[in-house]
Amino acid sequence: MSKVPLTVRGAEKLRAELQQLKTVDRPRIIQAIADARAHGDLKENAEYHAAREQQSFAEGRIKEIEGKLSHAHVIDVTKMPANGKVIFGATVVIADEDSGNEVTYQIVGEDEADIKSGLISVNSPIARALIGKQEGDVATVQAPGGAKNFEVVEVRYE
Repeated sequence: MSKVPLTVRGAEKLRAELQQLKTVDRPRIIQAIADARAHGDLKENAEYHAAREQQSFAEGRIKEIEGKLSHAHVIDVTKMPANGKVIFGATVVIADEDSGNEVTYQIVGEDEADIKSGLISVNSPIARALIGKQEGDVATVQAPGGAKNFEVVEVRYE
C-alpha cells in the first residue's frame, strides 16, 4: 500500500484519538461487559449486547487508525522549501474572480479534510488546481456549474 500524506496536526489528532480509545474507552467497555455479565442471562441482556457492540466499534476504529498511521507520510509544511508555492499543508487565501469573495483553505490529507473548518483534501479539484501556483497566479477549477477562476492572494506555511 502506498504512503498517504498527512499533516503534523492530523497525525497528532489521530494519535490522540488512538490513545483515548486504548486507555479510556477500551477499559470502560471491558468493565461494562463484565458488569452486564454479572446480571446473568446473556441472551436477553440488552446492556451486554450494547457493550459488545461498543467494543466491536472501538476495536474496529483502533485498527483503522493504526492502519492509517502505519501508512502515513507525515509532512511538516514549516520545514519544506516551498518558495512561495502552494504545496501540501499550505494555507491558501484565494479570491473568486467573479465575485471577489475571499476564502482560506489549508490543503490536507484525505482523512483530515473538513470543509467547514477550511481543510480541503489534497485530492479535491480546488486543491489540485492550486498545487504549484504562487501568489498572484490564477487557478481554474472545473466545477459542476462550469469553470471557475480563483486568484491566489496569499500562501502561508503554518
